[in-house]
Amino acid sequence: MRTTIAHLKKGDKAIITHFDVEAIPLKLLEMGCLPGNQVKLLQIAPFGDPLYLDINGSHLAIRIETAREIEVEIIE
Repeated sequence: MRTTIAHLKKGDKAIITHFDVEAIPLKLLEMGCLPGNQVKLLQIAPFGDPLYLDINGSHLAIRIETAREIEVEIIE
């Protein structure tokens, strides 16, 4: 089973490992959502969408559909 950003729990940290470039908005790529970068789940909206992330110091919110397309490796 592949692990994605959508699988993270609040406070979890992970390294982005892979994603389909066609499925990710260009704006996320420009803000540092790239393989090798660290991501931390800061907060989940009340109904589970969007997710509020810290990616290498940039804070951004992404939709759950997009989060399911970004594969990660959880770190401690």
